[in-house]
Amino acid sequence: MPGKTKLELTWIGKENRPKLEPRILLEDPEKSYYASHRVTDHDIFDNRLIFGDNLLALKALEQEFTGKIKCIFIDPPYNTGSAFEHYDDGVEHSLWLSLMRERLEILNRLLSGDGSLWITIDDNEAHYLKVLCDEVLGRGSFVTSFIWKKVDSPNDNKVPITPDHEYVLCFTKRPGVQGFKQRRDASILEAYRPPDSESVRPYRDRLLKKNGKNSLRSDRPSMFFPIASPDGTEVLPMHDDGREACWALGKVAVAELIEKGELIWKRREQNGRMRWIPYTREFAPENPSRPYPTIWNDLDTTRQTKAHQKTLFGEDAVFATPKPEDLVCRVLEISTEPGDLVLDSFAGSGTTGAVAHKMDRRWIMVELGEHCHTHIIPRLKKVIDGEDKGGITEAVGWKGGGGFRYYHLAPSLLEQDKWGNWVINKAYNPAMLAQAVCRLEGFIYAPSETVYWQQGHSSERDFIYVTTQNLSNDQLQALSDEVGEGRTLLVLCSAFRGKADRYPNLTIKKIPKTVLSRCEWGHDDYSLKIENLPKAPTPLGQMDLLGEKAKL
Repeated sequence: MPGKTKLELTWIGKENRPKLEPRILLEDPEKSYYASHRVTDHDIFDNRLIFGDNLLALKALEQEFTGKIKCIFIDPPYNTGSAFEHYDDGVEHSLWLSLMRERLEILNRLLSGDGSLWITIDDNEAHYLKVLCDEVLGRGSFVTSFIWKKVDSPNDNKVPITPDHEYVLCFTKRPGVQGFKQRRDASILEAYRPPDSESVRPYRDRLLKKNGKNSLRSDRPSMFFPIASPDGTEVLPMHDDGREACWALGKVAVAELIEKGELIWKRREQNGRMRWIPYTREFAPENPSRPYPTIWNDLDTTRQTKAHQKTLFGEDAVFATPKPEDLVCRVLEISTEPGDLVLDSFAGSGTTGAVAHKMDRRWIMVELGEHCHTHIIPRLKKVIDGEDKGGITEAVGWKGGGGFRYYHLAPSLLEQDKWGNWVINKAYNPAMLAQAVCRLEGFIYAPSETVYWQQGHSSERDFIYVTTQNLSNDQLQALSDEVGEGRTLLVLCSAFRGKADRYPNLTIKKIPKTVLSRCEWGHDDYSLKIENLPKAPTPLGQMDLLGEKAKL
């Protein structure tokens, strides 16, 4: 709208954007884990646990999973200033905002059209995070702030106020498109009569006559009119004390009920004589449910969650602020169906994956810390083997099964040699090189089993070929002849002879020269490091003062 101002957060270093390298993922079969047999027909084995920097891992997932994640649940470091054992959770506020902004942008791209993003956070950054999400996701994508009561006993600290809650901020990919479900509540059926001679379904009958406030004829004159009873007599709405009442529905609505045969008549005694009384019949819902509240004080607390973690990891290996399984379960109940894909890029102790696994959801988790191996893998093995008896296991009837694949990020495609020149990393074999360059050039890596130069494609007629060879004129001509008319081929090689424009169906580029400016090569860690924070510019007045001090 003309004149409308867009509000944005501003912080030191906001304009500094990383040029992320789209790494490839390498599976380590020795760390992947599967059940020894199928437990059910819907066991899921193709889950993914990724070890590595979560920003680079998100970038690595982008090509394959853009628009495919139904639910993203993250529990990022809260930037509280405390020294957590497993996270550097006390970084400068500006760096924290930059860290979140970069990840939120990719997470938003990964979400499906009816997907949702859920973020746990405390008061320290919650309100800044809300404004940042408004900027990245769009203000209309915000759904609500859920409040989780994380303590179940008074705090012993001798201070006036101690926090006993955290937030779960909820956003959707598209404003107004939620796809959320209500929670099942069988107690709703208690308000209905069980099936009897009048109905094969649970039901309740409601008086057509309005009672209570605004129930007099003078309140709603248009809703005072006669209705023909089964014996032809006319019935008017009357209160027991003789006052003229009104119907709960108007003439048109009543006429529709009569036409459908849905107006129920019963003979009842009123003021000492039998009269015809009209009712409307309401049937019980087939799936009784209610909306979820925004205050969650019925879930496990931090104390109960730590008790569960002690059974998983031992007395001295629990996380300081773990999230309970039933909290993640509630998020997934609201936002997903069995088989949907769930992502957590701050995996921590692996709660999201464990819960998603027990609920028959597919999952992807990313974790950089060594607890990926000391906590997450052992925990998932217990889930798969049916040995984790805590959390939501009993509530969902989990018996074990399924599995996951373990991946780690490949090293940077380029490395510097002893003279400081950027060269292709020696760790890359030809297949890895082709896959990595496909990512860089926006091609789908799909090597042909019969045509050596078809290593990937961007369309049915456009292919890519990657080699470290020095290609001669004869080799390029042979390639051009094989590609033929109507198809195109992008060729990336170490060097070539002749003119690049000689072959109309070939585009020839040199590597690594053609990709040098694309990314920040050799950068493996985009985590919470305070030394990465750009320095604030020194005000002019202070510069003059520093100059005077230097003279002294």
